[in-house]
Amino acid sequence: MEQASLWKLFCVFAKMGAFTIGGGYAMLPLIEQEMTKRGWISEDDIQDIIVLAQSAPGILAVNMAIFTGHKIKGLKGSIVSAIGAVLPSLVIILLIAMFFTEFKDNDIVRRIFQAVRPAAVALILVPAVRMALSGCKEWWTWAIALASLLGVAFLKISPIWIILVTISVAASISLILQKKP
Repeated sequence: MEQASLWKLFCVFAKMGAFTIGGGYAMLPLIEQEMTKRGWISEDDIQDIIVLAQSAPGILAVNMAIFTGHKIKGLKGSIVSAIGAVLPSLVIILLIAMFFTEFKDNDIVRRIFQAVRPAAVALILVPAVRMALSGCKEWWTWAIALASLLGVAFLKISPIWIILVTISVAASISLILQKKP
């Protein structure tokens, strides 16, 4: 197990912030890999952090950095991790904003952005599948996951309603299962 200093925490999140394309969901496999291989956080803790980060308002990647940093080094860890996750993207966006107008109509640049999209989709799907496999242990949790997916993707039901209904259904099922002898 590697000792987690604030500097190492900053560097790990800065590396992830610099090389993650596709937003917070694309960062999930990197966070899981980096934190578990260093022995800083268990896989169960990662799952809890993902749920907290998704539940909190704001940018998923920043929320993940904040909750992970807090788990490892408290308040200072939260601050350092958030800065590490945001700083590379901020610098990259500033550079792109400064020079993109010169290249925005360039076919090569346009093709590069088009080619990156499928990779971003894959980076988002991997943590989703992992979360489903680790979080869905019972038949009814798979049913909730599938119904939620169908509700949001095809029926355009608000995620807020999905969460409220899921909480109600899960609480009801838990109470029913608890009463069984």
